[in-house]
Amino acid sequence: MNTQASVTHATVTASPASSLIEVSGALLGIILLILVAAWLAKRFGISGLKTSASRELKVSASASLGQRERVVIVDVEDARLVLGVTASQVSLLHKLPPAPAMPETAKPEVPDFASLMKSVIKRPGRS
Repeated sequence: MNTQASVTHATVTASPASSLIEVSGALLGIILLILVAAWLAKRFGISGLKTSASRELKVSASASLGQRERVVIVDVEDARLVLGVTASQVSLLHKLPPAPAMPETAKPEVPDFASLMKSVIKRPGRS
């Protein structure tokens, strides 16, 4: 008994239009991913640059006076500056003495795990 089965091999040929759509879709997805990452970095302030100037300069208060006008108090090394800021210039309005240093509040003592377990085990009325 000799049976012969004919096997046909179907060759699938991709049309040039479908491969172009596939490559375009992948490229569009990558560009969209880059734009979303850039928006997130801008939105959440992710920056790899931490300069020494940013540590020495801090805006402690700000008030809006109009659409483009603001009064800003800036803490610098040895003084606080009251600045008037407009769309075209920044003016020094007043120089204040440095802000008093706020004492750090002491954190309450957190017991370690071993002492907590001993207190739970030694509680009266528990078995």
